[in-house]
Amino acid sequence: MIRVCLSIFFSVILAGLIFAGWNYLELQKTLEQPMVTVGNTSVSFEVNKGDSMKAIAEKLNTSGLYDHPEILRLAARKAGLDDQIKVGEYAINTGMTPLDFLDMITQGRVVQHRVTFVEGWTFKQMLAALAKEKSLKKELTGLSDEEIMKKLGEPNVNPEGRFFPDSYFYTSGSSDLDILKRSYEAMEKLVDELWKQRDKDLPYKSPLEAMTMASIIEKETASDDERAEIAGVFVRRLKKGMKLQTDPTVIYGIGREFDGNLTRKHLRTDTPYNTYTRTGLPPGPIAMFGRASLEAALHPKQGNTLYFVARGDGSHQFSSTLKEHNEAVRKYQLKKK
Repeated sequence: MIRVCLSIFFSVILAGLIFAGWNYLELQKTLEQPMVTVGNTSVSFEVNKGDSMKAIAEKLNTSGLYDHPEILRLAARKAGLDDQIKVGEYAINTGMTPLDFLDMITQGRVVQHRVTFVEGWTFKQMLAALAKEKSLKKELTGLSDEEIMKKLGEPNVNPEGRFFPDSYFYTSGSSDLDILKRSYEAMEKLVDELWKQRDKDLPYKSPLEAMTMASIIEKETASDDERAEIAGVFVRRLKKGMKLQTDPTVIYGIGREFDGNLTRKHLRTDTPYNTYTRTGLPPGPIAMFGRASLEAALHPKQGNTLYFVARGDGSHQFSSTLKEHNEAVRKYQLKKK
């Protein structure tokens, strides 16, 4: 009888162990299966400050992203992850399992957004790009340029050309002011670095004048091979007291009234930025510029060229005399008309 009872007892224990093992295997299987199919896109999921694993699991369930919230909670508790949840915006992609999800939110692998500022853009275009970023907290809306610069701790500074064009990554909750500050500091660092390495005998009284030249070079050409040569032309004209006569400065001085057609009237209409009516550099940069343009401004190519004209294929014809220049203009510009 005792033997029969022990046999039954051990059978029950064995059955329990088998059942527990089966439950464990089923639980593991469930945790390793994809949460949901979201197509070729990803689904954004927010973990807010104070969210518990229970709240997160229930939010997943009500959002239709995972049907077994109790399993997710159990897995997190067994692994001791309840107090390791990181706040932020996360992306749930096709094929992601509950285990992947738990690893993601406890490691803090939040979504990285990106905004890009392009060489040659104006400050107005920068602000427009920031305004389109839906994930950015807006602190600049309705502010004037002066008010924005004051927020950056730079009152009475013209913002044009003061920011470094690049791609900036950010997480949800960052502000447009945060991005501007990073871009401003990146440009300050670049200018400080390159100004110390500049060539001798340059006609710049300050780093700002070098930045102004760099912005003109940026607007004149997209060719890295030509930047230093264009810089050389402008530097030699400055030293000789010749007007720079560069169209981008005229266009900038016209402002919103410019319709895309630069006329002789525009060239004769005086503004602080019209380098056809005034000698020297304009009062400040006319656009964002990259490292290559600043390096060209600080290390212009040696030579005797004083003129250049667009060939129409993205390149320029450089000339040393007015006669050569006029011939190039007839060949590449007047001939087209």
